[in-house]
Amino acid sequence: MNNNVERAPEFTEVIIVGAGFAGIGAAIKLRQEGIEFVVLEKAVEMGGVWRDNHYPDCGCDVPSALYSYSFAPKFDWSHFFAKQEEIKQYTVDTATEFGILPSIKFEHEALSIRWIAEPGCWEIATVKGVFRCNYVVMASGPMHTPVLPQIKGLETFSGTTFHSARWNHDYDLTGKRVAVIGTGASAVQFLPEIVDKTSALTLFQRTAPWILPKMDVRISKSWQNRFKRFPFLLRMLRRAVYCQFELLNSSLKFPFLIKRLEAVGISNIHRGVKDPLLRDKLTPDFSIGCKRILMSNTWYRALAKDNVQVVGSVAEISGDTVISHDGSVCQVDAIIFATGFEVSNPPIAERIYNKEGMALSEQWQGSPVGYYGTTVEKCPNLFLTLGPNLYTFSSAFVMIEAQLNYIVSAITTMRKRQLKTLEVNTDTNRHYNIRLQSALQKTVWNIGGCTSYFIDKNGLNSTNWPWTTFYMRRKLGKFEIRDYCVSE
Repeated sequence: MNNNVERAPEFTEVIIVGAGFAGIGAAIKLRQEGIEFVVLEKAVEMGGVWRDNHYPDCGCDVPSALYSYSFAPKFDWSHFFAKQEEIKQYTVDTATEFGILPSIKFEHEALSIRWIAEPGCWEIATVKGVFRCNYVVMASGPMHTPVLPQIKGLETFSGTTFHSARWNHDYDLTGKRVAVIGTGASAVQFLPEIVDKTSALTLFQRTAPWILPKMDVRISKSWQNRFKRFPFLLRMLRRAVYCQFELLNSSLKFPFLIKRLEAVGISNIHRGVKDPLLRDKLTPDFSIGCKRILMSNTWYRALAKDNVQVVGSVAEISGDTVISHDGSVCQVDAIIFATGFEVSNPPIAERIYNKEGMALSEQWQGSPVGYYGTTVEKCPNLFLTLGPNLYTFSSAFVMIEAQLNYIVSAITTMRKRQLKTLEVNTDTNRHYNIRLQSALQKTVWNIGGCTSYFIDKNGLNSTNWPWTTFYMRRKLGKFEIRDYCVSE
């Protein structure tokens, strides 16, 4: 037998790229409609962002009742805000309950995703073989690839470095001098957990974030049993949390409500920090909501400890010395980067090639554009989850569920009408994005006075959704084929 003979591509109706929450949800919805699919996952296990992030005290800042699928409720969350291990296990449990595990191909990283004009399908090359399909659902997620800042002299650092999303559990921080670079969501969680282990901790801060109190509580066994016995109670809690987040989202459009939220944030600073100079350093100089709003009850108390100093952003590194822009000089043994992810410039776009053979990253040129964050021009039969301009202050599950219903409706419509390809109409897409960007001009994300990952390198907001999620769910609630160019 000739082992050099190239194997024919394996064909299936739909290929889902990624086995995080979006990928598992897509698989469940497709199975319910009797549509054949395969899930390609690059790692050895599922979990997505909750597999990759496992730093100390890693958890969610959306209440558990809403950070889950409505069709797969979990009645026994241990806390109002769940931690990483429990959320990751929920992914596994949900996939197991709905029989998805046998359809996942682990260690199948997608190297390229190309549209093949003849026979009119997508071809996905992985490290373990080639696959073809009629439809692709991209579920690789926006919080996927860590950002490492370009710092002068970083290569000369003689100590240990790692990103919070690639936490080095083998490195013992006890008695070490540690630099934390960044003040995002991960830093706010892990820094208070490690501060007492270190001999000295220096926080390098470009801008102080807005941090509100986190109203977390343990959910007792009796309440877990009530939720299981009376599921409507959990549904009521879910709706209440959803409405609360909608109010938060809407409040950021009104200056007087923004000021009220900022007053809550200032009170949180004053409760944890008594030193007026440190308070000044930790008080944001932009409107709340311009960057992601964070929650913590321990951040400010941790920064007020005797072994902690807060300095400006990093200017350069020389050996074991880190120098900040405000002139502070610190000798450290380890550097932990809490510098976020490639959100507005997702590397997966470099691996997707449209019908003209152009990489999606080249098509977007630094400003991702989609139609309701779900379909893309020149990419027939390709669907995104959590695509451009779908970020809100609500739960990601709200957006994902709305998108999955839309995607499955599109595929079933195509199958019923025996249509071959579907691609968003150029004019429809253009008019939608003009209206979208116009609405964003009035939001705190655009005019709040900060620099954030919401704004891409071209100065466009390619991340946020400017309207309510009620409106988004309504727009994605019905697939309108007139918005698309189709072929038979």
